[in-house]
Amino acid sequence: VRAQGDTYQVVADVSQFDPPDIVVTTSNCHVAIQAEKVAEDGTVCDSFTHKCQLPEDTDPLSVSCALTEAGTLVITARRR
Repeated sequence: VRAQGDTYQVVADVSQFDPPDIVVTTSNCHVAIQAEKVAEDGTVCDSFTHKCQLPEDTDPLSVSCALTEAGTLVITARRR
C-alpha cells in the first residue's frame, strides 16, 4: 500500500490473467485479489492471491479498481 496525496494505492501485476478471471473483494479495510486461470479440462493451471490491509483512515466507500491494458491492477482508496 502506498500513499499518494489524499489516496492510497495497491498495485498488482495480473497480466497473465484475463479480466473475467480476476476477483477483487474488500471487507473491514482489507483488500483481497484472487485470480485463477483454468485449463480446458477444468484444472487450475495458474493462480494469484494477494491480501493487504488498508490504513485505518481509508474511506471504505471510496475503494475502486482499474485494470490497465498492460495488465496492472490498480486499487485506489481515498483517505478521510
